[in-house]
Amino acid sequence: MSNITIFKQSGAVSTAAKRELSDLAKSLASANNTRRIQTNTNGTFKRIVNGEQIGKAIRGEFNAIIVDALPKVSRVFYAGKYDPDAKPTLPDCWSNLGDKPEASAGNPQASNCASCPKNVVGSGENGKGSACRFQRRVALLIEGDDSGDVYQFNVPAKSLFGKGSGNVHPFESYVKFLIANGESPDTVVTNIAYNLDAETMELQFTPMRGTTDAEYEMVQEARRDPATRQLIVLTVAAADGVKSEEIGRAHV
Repeated sequence: MSNITIFKQSGAVSTAAKRELSDLAKSLASANNTRRIQTNTNGTFKRIVNGEQIGKAIRGEFNAIIVDALPKVSRVFYAGKYDPDAKPTLPDCWSNLGDKPEASAGNPQASNCASCPKNVVGSGENGKGSACRFQRRVALLIEGDDSGDVYQFNVPAKSLFGKGSGNVHPFESYVKFLIANGESPDTVVTNIAYNLDAETMELQFTPMRGTTDAEYEMVQEARRDPATRQLIVLTVAAADGVKSEEIGRAHV
């Protein structure tokens, strides 16, 4: 703790003052320390810290450990058409658990997701798909990074569902595959790779090996950090102190 006095008044200090930063302090600090892995249509992954790319892009694939994820798939809806050149913003409506709009959503489309007209096939752009899209935000540790830094990773909607082949799967099938074989997503090193046979950008997930004792300890430490939880949910507060490109899809 610093020897510099920041208080105007002197007097008795509780034992709490001698402790490390509280969970609240860590949670607030994390708003200005955002880390994510960005997917790109050119088949690369980029490590983004506070809106700036760190290091060179990774082509094709990388290995990571899945630290945390919500129990259900989320949903996001944008009222405007997609424009890659527009300034990214929060969605108009979203549901972290895919059941009903969040209270903080600025433009909720229905009282619940099951009966929402934007969750109907044909409601999407050009009458294709649904206007409300599935999304998975997961928290990751990158293999070989001993810093313990946790990154947010958005699994694209087209990489969520479908059947796998052997031990290679889309995300939801991958999780079920691991559990069925007595493994857990947070105790396995996962290869995340672009599907080279897909016509559009799709990712596939493959188990590489079990985690080491050191990796397991980093996972447990990351799960205890309240900042990790903020990486897997979408809230209005997520925009505070974060550059616009960190928030959401570009739309007009």
